[in-house]
Formats: sequence, structure tokens, C-alpha cells
Amino acid sequence: MNFLLKQLNADAQEGAAAEVEAAEETATATTNAPVAVETAHDDFNWDVDKRNVSTYSKEDREKYDKVYDGTFQQITDNTMVNGTIVALTKTDAVVNIGFKSDGLISLNEFRDAPVKVGDVVEIMVVEKEDRDGNLHLSRKQARTTRAWERIVEAHKSGEVVTGSVTSKTKGGLIVDVFGMETFLPGSQIDVKPVTDYDQFVGKTMEFKVVKVNETIKNAVVSHKALIESDIEAQRAEIISKLEKGQVLEGTIKNITDFGAFMDLGGLDGLLYITDISWGRINHPSEVLKLDQKLNVVVLDFDDDKKRISLGLKQLTPHPWDVLPETIKEGEIVSGKVVNIEDYGAFLEVLPGVEGLVHVSEITWANTPVNAKEFFKLGDEHSAKVVTLDKETRKMSLSIKQMTDDPWSIIENKFPVDSKHKGIVKNITPYGVFVELEAGIGGMIHISDLSWLKRLNHPSEYTKVNDEIDVIILNIDKEGRKLQLGHKQLEEDPWNTLGETFPVGSIHECTVIKRDDKGAVVSLPYGLEGFVPARHLAKEDGTNIASEETNQFVVIEFDRNEKRIVLSHARIWEKAKQEEVEAEKKEKAAEADATKKAVKNIQQKVEKATLGDLSALADLKKKLDNEG
Repeated sequence: MNFLLKQLNADAQEGAAAEVEAAEETATATTNAPVAVETAHDDFNWDVDKRNVSTYSKEDREKYDKVYDGTFQQITDNTMVNGTIVALTKTDAVVNIGFKSDGLISLNEFRDAPVKVGDVVEIMVVEKEDRDGNLHLSRKQARTTRAWERIVEAHKSGEVVTGSVTSKTKGGLIVDVFGMETFLPGSQIDVKPVTDYDQFVGKTMEFKVVKVNETIKNAVVSHKALIESDIEAQRAEIISKLEKGQVLEGTIKNITDFGAFMDLGGLDGLLYITDISWGRINHPSEVLKLDQKLNVVVLDFDDDKKRISLGLKQLTPHPWDVLPETIKEGEIVSGKVVNIEDYGAFLEVLPGVEGLVHVSEITWANTPVNAKEFFKLGDEHSAKVVTLDKETRKMSLSIKQMTDDPWSIIENKFPVDSKHKGIVKNITPYGVFVELEAGIGGMIHISDLSWLKRLNHPSEYTKVNDEIDVIILNIDKEGRKLQLGHKQLEEDPWNTLGETFPVGSIHECTVIKRDDKGAVVSLPYGLEGFVPARHLAKEDGTNIASEETNQFVVIEFDRNEKRIVLSHARIWEKAKQEEVEAEKKEKAAEADATKKAVKNIQQKVEKATLGDLSALADLKKKLDNEG
């Protein structure tokens, strides 16, 4: 623009100079011819101003305006144009875009691509004229706008773009794509979980634009999408060649409670825990490790759901098919407890070969055995093979048959009335099971535990694992049962207790237990008696409390039922009754004496006087009142 203005001024000055020169020539001619002076004065160009500059005619001005306007571009705000670097300063670049004036762009906007004079760059016209009247240009906004357009186009077309990871942020990474920042979520970095984001900072990678937001000019990219597309292509190729029974090599990529996921080279397959080993395992990690490479066989696959079931144990023959000759009926084998049920336990003799020890085959004793208490997972046991069926792959084992049946000679070792010591193994509401030796035991009924104590439950007398003395009361060889007794070790004290606790005898007792029906009190010799509720009353109207000691009288003694009933109320009631009866006897005696005295008086007095009659009347009244 400055250049054109100078050019126009120069043209105008040249025109004015020409007119002045013409005027001088006219003046010179006039001097040589004085007669024409007046005419030359009239021909003077009055359009020349005092600055000796003449103005353009309307036609010339229109002509020059067209030339002037033709040298400029028609531009609007927020448009993209190409500009030429015409000069460089220490801080800015002077850019000519063919407008009336040049614009300045900070060199900071060219840090990614330094420029020199003469370079053509794409820029954005932010404002043709800002508040200072300057042309406002920006390469950064032009670069961002062009990058956004390319990102949107890549999103629509699915084009793969290249970007540089610039930094880490919360939840992911910042990626520079076409000069614009985009977001790469952590879940979209790789098909495998990524925890260390720093390893990707500074790397250049390929991405797919998976989401754009036109409103806020924001884009989300994914590297995982590219990997998945490649994997999908590989998966389709692998599935097209899959066959049941095919052996493939895979890598363990994840281990769960129910199995392991394997990478088959772009395709995942699942190796269930039941297909890992012929033997029982509690968790796949007992056999497998992450990143371990294995050969597996394809058991089944689904084209639609893209699921592949794999097997590892199927690569080896079933252990039942190659069972050693040493394992046969009658042989002793050893195994580990791998499963426990209510009915018995399974021993793993070989991996994949198990036998059942039924609860009835644990011991020769007829007492019930809890398999979950006898066996522990992982324990080793030896057992005898009782039955073996290779076709059904079943084996029954016995622990008790490893020894002779002790019941075959039970009478010899445990005759009736013989005394022994045993261990309490189990307690029920009706009795105590005692083991005399391995496989031999019997029960003591609750009524055979004590002569003196009335037990509500056997646990009041003994506990599990206590040692107890017993006597053999009866032998049931067929039923494999022994009837045991404990109280029979001593004579029945009730035969002589009747003399110690006769009805009417008074004893000092302590209340042990109370309820609505009455109280249980302790008696000498470890006996217990019962006091009905109404017999706990004291003379002062209160009742005897728990732990209180007092006098009680025996009101009932039943040897057959082994029952003693006592009363405290009867003691003071009896004493009171005896006191009343004694008072009555005393009064009756006094009355008899009075009557005898009156009779004697009547017999001695032949004739009563008035005074005597009065005295007799008072005496009679007194006797009547006393009667």
C-alpha cells in the first residue's frame, strides 16, 4: 500500500512539473513577443494549488482507483489465506497477504517450523483491523483450524493418523495430532491393562480418531482400536482354520478362579480348570503361571460368539486307561484326601484316579463317625482296595480292613462284668459313647452314669475326650454293640439311704437351683432333693432364696424312683401346731381342775346362802368362758 501511495504522489508531481515547465515556456515566448502577454496570462492553469500540485480529473481518479483496487485481495475475518514472509524482526515476522497493509505474527508461532524471508505460510485472518487499526494474523489458529478439519475428516473416514504423545494427564495421555492436542484414555492405549503411562510419553504412535466434539473442538483417539482391528483380522483367519482336536500353542495371559485365558496369536481361548489336569486342583495357579507357553487342544469353538474352549489334560491319556498293575483289589494303596462328603472321603491314589472311603469303612466300631472330623483335606492315608471297576472308573477303599476285625474275639478281651477304662468320644441326650480301643466301643445310658444324681443331660456328668471307668453290662456281637455302665462299679447306695433319710428326719441343705415348680437342694453324700414351691415358705412370709442354707424335713423318700422330697415350711408349721396343741392341753387340764373343785364344794355345802350362790354364779361364768 505504501508503495502505491508513493507511486501516485510521484505521478501527481510529474504532472504538476510538466505544467509548470509548459507555463515557463509560454512565458519565455511572451517575452520575445510582448504583444501576446495578456493572452498567456489568461491561459494559466489555475488547477495547480499553492503546493504546486495539480488535482486529478474525475476520469483519471476512477482510472487510478481501479488500478489501486486491483492490486489487493478481498478478505474477511476468520478466513484462511496464504501469506509471504517479507521481513523478520527479533520478535515478529512481517507477512504480506496482498492486503492494504502487512501483518505481524509472533515468532513463537513458528517454533515448530522456523521460517525465512520469502517463505509462503498458511495463516488465519483474525481481524482485518483490530482496535489499534492493525491487521491481526495468526499462524497458530490457522494450524489449529486446519488440524481440526483433518481430525474430523479422519473420524468420518476412519483414517489412521500419526501423533506424538506429549504428556501424561489424569486418566490417560495427551497426543499431538496434526498440531492439535487430543486425549488418549488409559483404557484405549492397549488391549492389555496399562498401569505405567510414563513409558509412552515422547513416543510417536498410530491412532484412530474415535470421538469428536464439534462444540468444544475436542477429540478422543485410540491406539487399542488399531490393535483390535489387527487382532480381529488375525482372529478371523485363525477361526477359519480351526478344527476340533487341533493342537495350538498359546500363552497364559490371565488366570482366574475358574480357569485361564490364553493368547493363541491374536485370538483368545479359555482353558477351564477341569480341563487343566486329570487330578483335582483347587486353583489354576497351582499348575499354571502368567506368560507361560503351552500346547493345548481345541475342544470346541463358536464362530458367532468367537469362543474357543481349550484342553490341556486331553494331550495325555486318561490315568484310568493306564492304571498300573500294582493297583488291584486286596492291595494297600496310599492317597491324598481331595474331597470330603458326609458319606465319606475321596483319596487321590494317582492324578485322576480316586477311591472312596465310606464312613462305614473307617473303623470297626459301631459308633457313628463324622467324616469331616476324621479326615482333613490334603492329609495322606493308607487304605485297602475293596472293589475296582476300570470301566466305570470307580474304586472303593477301606481303612478298617487293614486290621483284623476285633469283634470276632470280643468275648475274650471284653467279657461281661469286666472293668475297663475308655475315652468319651461322643455325647448324646440319651447317653455317652465310649471307645475302649480302636474299633471297640459302647454306650453308657444316661441312667447308668450315677446312682445319686438325676441328670438332665450327660454333659452335666462328663465331657468329650474325658477318661471314664466302665463295666461291660452286655455284648451284642451281631449288632457290634457293647452296653456299658459306670454307676455299677459301686454298690447302690439307695439300699441304705432309707435309714439315713427317713421321712420326718431334718437335714441342713443349700438351695442349688430354683424355678417356678420349686427348688433343688443339696443333701449329704452328694445327694440332691426336691422342695416344692409351697414348701419353701418361711414363718415370716418370705421364701427361701437360691444359695441359702436352712433346715429341711424329709416328707417323701422313694427308693425306686430315687427321689427325696423335702419341706422347710413343715418344720415351723409343725412346731406351731405342737405349740397350739400344748396350749389346748394346758387349758383343758385347768378346766378339769376347776370342775373338780366345784364338785367338792357342792358336796360339802348343804345349804347355799345368797352370797354363796353369787360366788357360784361367777365361778360358773368363768368356766363357761374358758370352755
